[in-house]
Amino acid sequence: MPRPAMTETIEPTYSRVITALYPVLQRITVREWSGLENVPKTGGFVAACNHTSNMDHFPLAHFLVEAGRAPHYLAKDSLFKPPGVKQIMYGCGQIPVYRGTSRATSALSAAKEALQRGACVCIYPEGTITREPDFWPMTGKTGAARLALETGVPLLPIAMWGTRDIMWPYRDKLPKLLPAKLVQVSAGPPVDLDDLRDQPITATTLRTATTRLMDQITGLLEDVRGIPAPAERFDPRGHAADPTRGGKTA
Repeated sequence: MPRPAMTETIEPTYSRVITALYPVLQRITVREWSGLENVPKTGGFVAACNHTSNMDHFPLAHFLVEAGRAPHYLAKDSLFKPPGVKQIMYGCGQIPVYRGTSRATSALSAAKEALQRGACVCIYPEGTITREPDFWPMTGKTGAARLALETGVPLLPIAMWGTRDIMWPYRDKLPKLLPAKLVQVSAGPPVDLDDLRDQPITATTLRTATTRLMDQITGLLEDVRGIPAPAERFDPRGHAADPTRGGKTA
């Protein structure tokens, strides 16, 4: 099946990469998707998704491409170093993150510029693969909310489930691509930030926006999994959860 037409102009390298990967992703996943109509067709927006596996990037990209949008990830700078991979990453407009260096803030500046150009920027607001024992979303970091408030773009909540069956976090070194695994992705309406957009961007404002975002992602995931999330959201600070032990698979 040919890939869907894009609703935006993208880099030639990115177009070739999408064309090459689309049929592969069609083969290795059985897809249950909902909320494609909530993905903005034009203009910049932040796509914020829960994070349960190192394989999340590909099904999330697949979902967004199906909606006609090309995702731009904030990715660790080491991925921009190997020859060949470096050219693909830059050629696809991905954004390097220089953690723990004086250049760490450059990623947010680059993300803002991409959003202002009308791009889709993908962020995992938890900042890492969840440590919650049953893989529910943890407390979120404020970067996604900050980008949305500083640029005025929509903040789109997305929930994903099933990628652990392709690559279990912190255990599997290589993905199990066949047989095809069920991957469920659901996008909700953009988070309502209207009452916050004219306010100063303070720690309180960012935390309010982030709480709304994580509430919506968690609600979407409850619908996908068919069970309620814990009443209290997991905060990794002060916990020593072991994600390799697994948890419920519902």
